[in-house]
Amino acid sequence: MSIPSVHPNPTTSRRRREEAAQRPIASALPLDGEHVLSINESHERCAALGLSRIGAPDYTPLGRADFTITRERNRRLFAHAAPVMELLFDQIVKTQSMVVLTDAQGTILHSIGDEDFLEKAGKVALAPGVNWAECTKGTNGMGTALVDETAVLVHADEHFMHANHFLTCQAAPILDPRGNILGVLDVSGDRRGYHQHTMGLVKMSARMIENHWLNDDFSDALRLHIHPRMEFIGTLLEGILAIDRDGRLLGANRSALDLLGMSGAALRMHTVASLLGTPLGAIVDRGRALMGAPMRMALPNGQTVHVQARCNWPLWPGQWTGTGGGARDAGTDGATATLAAEEEDSPTPPAATARDTVLRSSRPATAVEGGATAEATPEPEVTFARLLTGDLQVESLISKLKRVLDRDIPVLILGEAGSGKEMLARAIHRESRRAHRPFISVQCASTPEAQLEAELLGYAEGVFPGARRKGAVGKLVQASGGTLFLDEIGGLPLGLQARLLRVLQERQVTPLGALQPQDVDLALIGATDRNPRELIDTHRIREDLYYRLNGLAVKLPPLRERSDLMALVRRLLADEAPGAQLMLAADVEALLQRYDWPGNLRQLANVLHTAAVMAAGETVITREHLSDDFLEEALLRATPASGTAAASASGAARAPAAGIDSSGKTLEELEREMIRHAVDAADGNISVASKRLGISRNTIYRKLRWREPE
Repeated sequence: MSIPSVHPNPTTSRRRREEAAQRPIASALPLDGEHVLSINESHERCAALGLSRIGAPDYTPLGRADFTITRERNRRLFAHAAPVMELLFDQIVKTQSMVVLTDAQGTILHSIGDEDFLEKAGKVALAPGVNWAECTKGTNGMGTALVDETAVLVHADEHFMHANHFLTCQAAPILDPRGNILGVLDVSGDRRGYHQHTMGLVKMSARMIENHWLNDDFSDALRLHIHPRMEFIGTLLEGILAIDRDGRLLGANRSALDLLGMSGAALRMHTVASLLGTPLGAIVDRGRALMGAPMRMALPNGQTVHVQARCNWPLWPGQWTGTGGGARDAGTDGATATLAAEEEDSPTPPAATARDTVLRSSRPATAVEGGATAEATPEPEVTFARLLTGDLQVESLISKLKRVLDRDIPVLILGEAGSGKEMLARAIHRESRRAHRPFISVQCASTPEAQLEAELLGYAEGVFPGARRKGAVGKLVQASGGTLFLDEIGGLPLGLQARLLRVLQERQVTPLGALQPQDVDLALIGATDRNPRELIDTHRIREDLYYRLNGLAVKLPPLRERSDLMALVRRLLADEAPGAQLMLAADVEALLQRYDWPGNLRQLANVLHTAAVMAAGETVITREHLSDDFLEEALLRATPASGTAAASASGAARAPAAGIDSSGKTLEELEREMIRHAVDAADGNISVASKRLGISRNTIYRKLRWREPE
């Protein structure tokens, strides 16, 4: 007897899937209760946001211009992380996995992986430019690590969305020395290839990036390397404390914060004397007497640790101001806080221990096309003098700022995206009396409202599901004594604007869920690329808050209106390749001067960075060193006055352009018509047309909406 086939009812199947989606997670892995609790809390957050477990996620990547801005904003993070990612991938190669780096908002900046896994990863867009924040992609390693601010494993059906159930993800946040999240390092792979040791590799790699960052931030500071076991000093497990010449604690790596049992903000309220019970000068003296060997000290929690003091050679000029001890003129007598046991006549300064030498030789490198790398150079200090490159508008702006410096007058910086608003804000901070205290930057427009409120105000322990167990210090408190920079103030929610206004008036902030207010003393700098009056008229910003922020408004000119373009180019090239004396070819210089720079200074710096890397070993930057997308855009976006010169520079492109009627047409229509003329003039030969126009074949197909033949 034949058995009739049964076709499931689509409605019933859908209902069963939805019911299954509501059931608590029961992981197939032997995991502890805290992990299960974390995953269930994440699922509750996703359900509260209205995310669908069975719907198709939005995998649309950022547009090219937005991704360029995001990548440039995180250029330093990428420089530190790229070589570490390569090392990590070497440990997991051939495991159906990939290594992923995101920024602090969850947008993927870089990824490398096994060839046979990349196709699967492509189905869920594990690719640069795609955002994997928990609020858009549900529970996942990268997004949930950003929310929990701790290392996270999300395996198989622990992912909120069914589309991601084939994955196993192990992610760890990357923190700066002040405890702020820079991004996330993640290993994602086929769930069948899960290995429990991968998480350890991810955590160690994240700490390696953090230690590189700390050493860069505080290269001229005294660093105390601490651990309860002497043999762990000099390894990735050691704690590192950075200390200024007055004995104040500037920052620490995660291992140090774990050992001390305190947050970065709490740590910075201490001095060496209050933390270790010993004045800074005495620590230096004891270190010298021990010839660089670790010292035994007691932490405030009673734990005994071994401490080794180090810094780069030579130490600061002048005197130690840490009280109670000798070493009063470390810059004069040649003593250093590393106090290593090398001979005084050694050609290598005593501070350059074997470990320090390795750290310097393994400085993070910026990856470039073809797998080559270029050594990352420290970013120059931003000062008013550095910003003066000959433009009268900028000179007038800085002259105004100097008059209100340290007068408790808020500054509002106006200017297009990429024009250097944050750079100017950092220069104001650096020139002020608050320069030795924190500069805290907040991106108001790109942060969800609830997250932004928690970031600014901070929150008490257990105030909402998924909150950090011990609460969190808000950025208003973190910036106390220093400067708070609010970028894109029009992105502040109106409710939060009211709370911020009260904070500015009363100089006190009450964290979410807390009862007692905390005093804050900060300088405030706001910025926007919108017209302030338009923001007020459209109710994007409260008028009373605007006038509280607008003590002095200054407008940064866009790059196309500045007269110092070539001076900026020379300075940026000198920063990219110190001592190399890089020059531009005449046609490249003309091209840069004709271009209207819609991305302003950020775009210029990105273009020159790429060109300098491509021209490594050469002294002249030519068109061959420019990226293809910029070159084609620069040729097409030449200013009207220089259209003839642009056509001449592109050779045979003059002929097709000559027959184009430009009346009443948009720029996009003119571009397409010029490309069609070039293709017709080349008898349909796309390769010939692309050479004549100076653009790629893919650009022609994209502009004309054609598909390239298989």
